[in-house]
Amino acid sequence: MDLKRFLRLSLFISLFTLNALPLLARANLEAGKGNVPIALQMYTLRHVGSLEEQFAMANKAGFNAVELVGDHNVSSDEMKSLLEKYNLKAISAHIQLANLRQDSQSIVEFNNAIGNRVLIVPWIEPADRPASAQAWKDMAQELDNLARHLKKQGMTLGYHNHDFEMKKYNGKTALEILFDHAPNLAIELDMAWVTRGGQDPARLLKKYKGRVFAVHAKDHAPIGTRDDEMNFAPAGEGILTWDDIFPAAEKAGKVWFIVEHDAPKDPYSIITTARKFLLKHVNP
Repeated sequence: MDLKRFLRLSLFISLFTLNALPLLARANLEAGKGNVPIALQMYTLRHVGSLEEQFAMANKAGFNAVELVGDHNVSSDEMKSLLEKYNLKAISAHIQLANLRQDSQSIVEFNNAIGNRVLIVPWIEPADRPASAQAWKDMAQELDNLARHLKKQGMTLGYHNHDFEMKKYNGKTALEILFDHAPNLAIELDMAWVTRGGQDPARLLKKYKGRVFAVHAKDHAPIGTRDDEMNFAPAGEGILTWDDIFPAAEKAGKVWFIVEHDAPKDPYSIITTARKFLLKHVNP
């Protein structure tokens, strides 16, 4: 075989392999390219001035990947410009379910324009929250249908938990009912909220191997500490069993570790502390 034919064949095989990958795996691969899979959820910095100031802090803290919160009230051109200015890649975005129901097309267009391929439903509003096993199955069906619709447009849809999904119905948590009845839905597990709800995050990581896009890496503070920060702590400074979580996450696939804190008094200290801890344990 001559060199030209060999090179053409190699290129064809590479392109075929990439196109054959599931959307979730491709999204992780494209976003992660050679970097340690650690990102920052921008909700953590929501009180740090303008969006540009928030991105500047993320960059200063050493992050090169972020998870957005909607569109941050800027155009796709402005978002793309700011991300490039601060050497940041949007790996995902939290999108409210109501917005996806109302106008998913504009959301797809915005995220396509900035190079993001993963949309995450961050929670369910109380008025919309299922209150029975069947209602959770119905919600799962809606989200699965939406995930299949978005998949046709090159997008992966996922779901991020809090603690209310840890309520059990006939021995199974609402979260498991949701995921078990929505096979096209990717998973973003919040380690602290899972623990706060009385469940084991390592168990869920093992159960949903291959479907986990990311974990939200924050910790649950000991009782009586950090009361003014919703009792959350930077990853590694609370009561979570990270020695169990890291191996389970590694076996779950290419999983992003997204630093987040819901109510940080000192955001910069929180995100740098968490990032430093994760860098010691997360492999590229």
